[in-house]
Amino acid sequence: MSLMQHTALQSRNQSAKDALRHAVLELQRAHIETASMDARILLQYVLGVTREQLLLNIENELTTAQAIMFNAIIERRVQRQPVSQLTGKREFWGMCFRVTEHTLDPRPDSETLVEAILARVHTREAALQVLDLGTGTGCLLLTVLSEYPNATGTGVDMCKNALAVAQENARTLGMEQRTAFVLSCWGEAVEGSYDIVISNPPYIPSSVIFGLAPEVAQWEPRLALDGGTDGMDCYRAIIPQLKRLLKPTGLAVFEIGIGQARELEALVQSHGLQVAGSKDDMASITRCVLVTH
Repeated sequence: MSLMQHTALQSRNQSAKDALRHAVLELQRAHIETASMDARILLQYVLGVTREQLLLNIENELTTAQAIMFNAIIERRVQRQPVSQLTGKREFWGMCFRVTEHTLDPRPDSETLVEAILARVHTREAALQVLDLGTGTGCLLLTVLSEYPNATGTGVDMCKNALAVAQENARTLGMEQRTAFVLSCWGEAVEGSYDIVISNPPYIPSSVIFGLAPEVAQWEPRLALDGGTDGMDCYRAIIPQLKRLLKPTGLAVFEIGIGQARELEALVQSHGLQVAGSKDDMASITRCVLVTH
């Protein structure tokens, strides 16, 4: 009997507390380290309540439909589908972004790129033009625009489905009029030049992907992960385009993987550009490299 069938039989007179306890046990059996947190978030999602509301009503009974839905979503989590895909959303920089199987899950480490821009571009009222190469959910582009209210931006991706998600996020966050989205292989179809170029390209070496957590290796789009044999293929495609895409006084910020800073810096310099610094993430790992003319 599957977990879904088992819970369906128990759905009558099952309280939220009981459902939560059973879900935590199932996730723990699947060796999911965040079992308690995941179960709570997913129950909140199914019930449409906040954490506080769940705690206040933890003894309330679930309807049969709620119990079946919760069980189904827990079964998918047991299969290691990420919580963000199950709920369809992920928080980044204090904002809520829609996430699907076609987009990379926004990660806190990527906030380092936004911090690097804020540290260099102090005039918040500036009418900046921002380009995001490999926009995915649009989280980087839209976060930068939220900090610079007079800025406009272009998000680029080679996946139509990802662009649709980014457009939806722009609408939801009230930035539809300040954004444009382009289907392109990096900057090939992009016209003009920009004050800020930001990019979190695929940088994981191909051979490493299968060893990543199942949530990443099995569920996130390989197109957004695979950086080729050494993880540097996408940088080799983007950096030669940067002289055209970056204004003379512009700033480019790239997310990188562990240990890739020196190789990217050498690539930047080989194309007549300048490395303007780097920034570590919260784990003291060099997470982004800054580039100028």
